[in-house]
Amino acid sequence: MNFDYKEAAKRIIHWTNNYFWRSGCLHDEDLGPCDFPCFFNKAMKVVGSELTFKEFEEELPPIKFTLDTDLDAAYNGDPAAKSKEEIIVSYPGFYAICIYRVAHLLFEKKVPVLPRMMSEIAHSSTGIDIHPGAKIGRRFFIDHGTGVVIGETAVVGDNVRIYQGVTLGAKSLVHASELRNVKRHPTIGNNVIIYSGASILGGDTVIGNNVIIGSNVFITFSVEDDKIVRFTSKNYSIEDRRKDS
Repeated sequence: MNFDYKEAAKRIIHWTNNYFWRSGCLHDEDLGPCDFPCFFNKAMKVVGSELTFKEFEEELPPIKFTLDTDLDAAYNGDPAAKSKEEIIVSYPGFYAICIYRVAHLLFEKKVPVLPRMMSEIAHSSTGIDIHPGAKIGRRFFIDHGTGVVIGETAVVGDNVRIYQGVTLGAKSLVHASELRNVKRHPTIGNNVIIYSGASILGGDTVIGNNVIIGSNVFITFSVEDDKIVRFTSKNYSIEDRRKDS
């Protein structure tokens, strides 16, 4: 049987977005009210998962609750947002988070391939790469978002805001195949802000609660609660502009 993983991932994204943001709609607009549950069950069998649509659907209300907190964080954290509807339909960070929340559920249920395919669809359309294995708390906000990378074993607390170009990654990996199922990515506490271009690396790296990480810092060490980390290098110059430049 030929099975298109990408098309299946797109179908799951489409249906769950309808479920979350269109009055709990339980049908696939393109295929009729009964087709998606049947498709989902067949897809799970093909990929070797025992997850049923009924079990999947039962997990969605808590995800919707968490997404509502993410939506609140975006609306309250961005003065440019004119409405929550605007965020839902146009903010790439929120779209990536929506896909991540469902992909993470499937990842936790041991569904092969499809969670990663969903995250790559989000990555392709938003420039935001969140591995479905990452654990991310409530009220999560990605502002702008292009170039954000969150690795498989990252742990992110509640009420965290990150900006474009942030990496929550692993250190340089030697004998990488031996590090599967080992924590390689950092832990971020609650109430943390990470500004653009920051890189926080390593499975032993813990960023405490109420920390602010400034732009363009490179961190491979832990930071205690209630700290501000800034890049203080002054290696730049200001020169007169030539008239022909």
